[in-house]
Amino acid sequence: MYSGRGGVLTDEVGALTGDLTVHTTWADGEARVAVQYSGASDWFTMSGSPTPCESEEASRTLHQAVVEAVAHGGGATVPAVPREPA
Repeated sequence: MYSGRGGVLTDEVGALTGDLTVHTTWADGEARVAVQYSGASDWFTMSGSPTPCESEEASRTLHQAVVEAVAHGGGATVPAVPREPA
C-alpha cells in the first residue's frame, strides 16, 4: 500500500513514505505495529507502538485503523485502540 503525503512515523528512522507493508501482532494484552518498505527486510516500529489492546479481535480492528492512517499519511502514528463493546 502507498502512504499518504507525509507518510508514517517510526521510532528508529523517522518518517517512511512510499510503498509500505504494515504488520500488527497481538500478545499479552498489547498490540505491536511494524512497517517496512514493501519487499525490504528491515522492519521499523510505528510510533505509538506497542499499545495496550484488550483482545486479538481488537488488534484486527486496530490493524485496519493503522492501514487507514498510513494511507492518509501526515506523519501517521498508531491510532487509539477502538474500545470493545461491554
